[in-house]
Amino acid sequence: MEDYSFSMFPSETFLDVTIYQYGWEQCSPLHSFGPFVRNHYLFHYILSGTGRLLPVAVDGVKRETYHLGAGQGFLITPGVVNTYCADKYNPWKYVWIEFDGLRAPEYLEKAGLSAGQPIFNASNIKIGEQVRDELMYIAAHSEASAPHLIGHLYLFLDALISSSASRREGKTGQLRDFYIQEAVHFIEKNYHRELSVEELADICKLNRSYFSKIFKEFTDCTPQEFIIRYRLAKAADQMKLTNDSIGEISAKCGYPNQLHFSRAFKKRYGVSPREWRVQNRVSVRR
Repeated sequence: MEDYSFSMFPSETFLDVTIYQYGWEQCSPLHSFGPFVRNHYLFHYILSGTGRLLPVAVDGVKRETYHLGAGQGFLITPGVVNTYCADKYNPWKYVWIEFDGLRAPEYLEKAGLSAGQPIFNASNIKIGEQVRDELMYIAAHSEASAPHLIGHLYLFLDALISSSASRREGKTGQLRDFYIQEAVHFIEKNYHRELSVEELADICKLNRSYFSKIFKEFTDCTPQEFIIRYRLAKAADQMKLTNDSIGEISAKCGYPNQLHFSRAFKKRYGVSPREWRVQNRVSVRR
């Protein structure tokens, strides 16, 4: 009898938010995952049973061990070592989603979730159940179109923000948002060639220093870091969905030197492009 479901999202490079993987699992007693570092955000909603999110250091401060049960959730943030483990006698069943994007940090900030505060508790039980329902919907509809699933990702994020006991009011800045969207659109159209921060600032008619400042505030990374992440994400998509050689993909994604591409890819994803391609042609349990 199946006790888990795992699906990978056929990425079409949605910029604001996108899905990478999703599924559900009824864990066996003491089943654990980690210690491991993620490249994207990973959210688990506990359907039944109990388990633990084990302590890691965040900014040099060691976190407590979180004992969690049904109706709660926990967030794994990129670049942070995490381990989580099912209870020995009442192992948890959870539904999970791995996602990221330009606006993902903003939405999670509004929900009050971060590396230092990774636990979701619902202040509104009814809306909290919508978090569960949207995740279960996504997990059960892997055959749906990419835009359809992205729509339900937004509904999940809306329910997460609306029901979170740690909810915060987000920052506003419509003009800033316009500038950043203009820059991101330009990157999307020109990522295959050499780009500079000066060129992006000129496109937005802004001073380079001011542009870099608001870009980092909005995306939580520098413009150059964003370009690198975007190129590597496009390369990962092509390695997963095409039969092009790694050298061809490297050149198409702005890396005429394949060695430089391999180094950047391994720094970002933890494995070489060739290893990543092999790993992502098969389903991996989470």
